[in-house]
Amino acid sequence: MRRVLVVDDEESIRLVLRTFLRRSGYEVEVAENGEEALKLVDSFGPDFVLTDVRMPKMGGMDLLSALRVRNSDATVIVMSAYGNMDMALEAMKCGAYDYIQKPFKNDEIVLALRKAEERESLRRENRALREQILKESRFDDLLGKSEAMQTVFKTVSKVADYKTTVLITGESGVGKDLVARAIHNNSSRSKARFVAVNCGAIPEGLLESELFGHRKGSFTDAISDRRGLFEEASEGTLFLDEVAELPLALQVKLLRVLQEETIRRLGENKDIHVDVRIVAATHRDLVAETSAGRFREDLYYRINVLPLRIPPLRERRDDIPILIDFFLDRNNKRLGTKIRKIDLETRRLLLEYDWPGNVRELENTIERAMVLADGDTISSVDLPKQIRECRDAIKLQLDSGELSIKKTNRVVEEILIRRALQKTNSNRTRAAQVLEISNRALLYKIKDYGLDDA
Repeated sequence: MRRVLVVDDEESIRLVLRTFLRRSGYEVEVAENGEEALKLVDSFGPDFVLTDVRMPKMGGMDLLSALRVRNSDATVIVMSAYGNMDMALEAMKCGAYDYIQKPFKNDEIVLALRKAEERESLRRENRALREQILKESRFDDLLGKSEAMQTVFKTVSKVADYKTTVLITGESGVGKDLVARAIHNNSSRSKARFVAVNCGAIPEGLLESELFGHRKGSFTDAISDRRGLFEEASEGTLFLDEVAELPLALQVKLLRVLQEETIRRLGENKDIHVDVRIVAATHRDLVAETSAGRFREDLYYRINVLPLRIPPLRERRDDIPILIDFFLDRNNKRLGTKIRKIDLETRRLLLEYDWPGNVRELENTIERAMVLADGDTISSVDLPKQIRECRDAIKLQLDSGELSIKKTNRVVEEILIRRALQKTNSNRTRAAQVLEISNRALLYKIKDYGLDDA
């Protein structure tokens, strides 16, 4: 039996609704105000709450807010004799499913409950379908139903159990760290440690000690012996994120470790054997870095035994809907929000945006929108300005009736250049690499579009 909690300060209404709803096949409890209703929510566990708006101690709108804070799954239907369209809209924004004007007919109540039951049934079916799709599109902590990501999943499965070094490449934010952890978790080394280090985040003077350890007194701050990350990851996996940031001197030592499987702590003269599986990652083009003399060619060939490229999100748009739903579900649990959907126009914006920050940018965008959203639906006003403006600029150009490919390309190019400069903190060399054009071409376009201050 479906459970209904009736909340009204008029005893006659409580009595009428309790009697009628029980005859209609519902299990019913009643409360005379919001405070009393909240006490019954935990013990009774209603599927539906029928509440008046104006009541002593705690009214219906405050009860709605309290139920939302508690993450209650109950569907709320608001009743009022003083209502108008503004009050109905306000109730819907606060999370109510329906609004009924008093005085009402009993059939109106039953019809509203039946409609709410149908909606709940559809929501359960949709949730089950999403969970099934998620299950079929998930590999460890990786998500993706696109052909590109399915290829990544298969490759990870194939290489996981071998000690061979893997080089993961891809733009910032695509999830290279998740791929590295998936390799570890699906290998025979999964019971040992997975140790990650960002080679670009540690000062050069400390990086050697961090990787290889040191002996007490080997330098000023070495007040005790310390094991390095290679030893910490013994029999497990060491993930060298942003390996292209390693100084040349340390690249030589890393090459020696890969070849001989031994390390030497700072201040010691004996080698220590280490059994470590190396997974490296970078967003840079290592071929270009090697040609420029910033990365050793012999080390490149040594770590590039099993290359694994993670495609950017713009190349696998089929994965965007499933990632959106995943972030919605996870953030609702983590933040205590009750966001149930994203309107169609907003979903279109999210699907059409190029996501220069990839999955990380999408994740942050969804969280931001969930926090800013009014009610249970995310709309376009909850999205960052650059996502709305990108669509608006292109749409205005197309809606204007302009048929010139040359003029339309200028609009698109300017948007992409602005985005690339923003992503790289106005580093024009890196922006040119992101845009896949020459540095000279970028400088010309910046001048042509008047983007010198971008």
